Amino acid sequence: MKILSEVPISTLTTMRLGGPAARVAIVSTPDDVAEAYQYAHDNNLPVTVIGEGSNLIGRDDGYQGLIIQNQIRGIETIDESDFDATIIANSGEVLDDLVAYSVEKNLHGIEMLTAIPGTVGAAPVQNSGAYGAEIGDTLIAVDVYEIPTGQFKSLPKSELELSYRHSIFNSTAVGKYFIIAIKIRLYKQNPAPPFYKSLQDYLDQQGITNYTPASIREAVATIRADKLPDPKAIASSGSFFKNVVLTKEQADQFIAEHPEAPIFEQKGQFKLATAWLLDQANLKGQTFHGMTVNDKAPLVLMNTSAKSFHDLEAARDQIIGIIRDKFGITIEAEPQIIE
Repeated sequence: MKILSEVPISTLTTMRLGGPAARVAIVSTPDDVAEAYQYAHDNNLPVTVIGEGSNLIGRDDGYQGLIIQNQIRGIETIDESDFDATIIANSGEVLDDLVAYSVEKNLHGIEMLTAIPGTVGAAPVQNSGAYGAEIGDTLIAVDVYEIPTGQFKSLPKSELELSYRHSIFNSTAVGKYFIIAIKIRLYKQNPAPPFYKSLQDYLDQQGITNYTPASIREAVATIRADKLPDPKAIASSGSFFKNVVLTKEQADQFIAEHPEAPIFEQKGQFKLATAWLLDQANLKGQTFHGMTVNDKAPLVLMNTSAKSFHDLEAARDQIIGIIRDKFGITIEAEPQIIE
């Protein structure tokens, strides 16, 4: 384990905002994790965990605690049959590298998650997903370090309370676990339609009918590259706003008022595309306090000239207010604030 002092959070996160973190511990093994939490305990420091920094944003006054930067690497196929394969991926791996690994083995299940920014460890926290698929669809269990007890455990999927952008890790068990690895089951079969509408539209336009993990990964990568800015080139946190989750009654009422609204049902939930709300409010391409709404993918809020968290906060609140005033709906930001 390596301990660094006074590290700017802006250098650790893809939104590139935030003052100095008092301490940063770089961990590369489970034992390092235990050592880092002992260090935090001994020095009475709060702890925040970071991977690629794509879903975290720092405040201007920094963080008077310990940031644990996860660099626990490794992907391994641990079981295989004629029909499926079980993979363990360590939490510091880049999520897209895990997708690439699965596609190279012609395994179906996570190809829709192509090019989602962040690490494997962040995926179950947010139940990361795209194009109708979520990491929770393939999860078997999550290996964790239980912080209060100092024990390593395996939590089965049934205990994770997974739903849209939700798990115990960002709700009832915040701060209780450090994710060490995930175990997923993937399948030796090709993906089958119907696909998410924008993906299906692209496949139809390109005349692609041979659906394989590789062809779907390539299609998703192309769509995302066309719409989404690379955080390495333009500062952003990927999708900044969540889609809106409605009850059936709320969905029916909204459709009655806005028949053209894209509301889709997924796993018993009714989701209203927040990108559509932003588009209808004519926010595409607009800049607020140095934060620009992407003109192709309006869920993405880009830091084009913001100098502070205060700028981001003002832009976020102004955009939320515009949508609330126009539609009577309060949208929510997805990234977490380090505090």
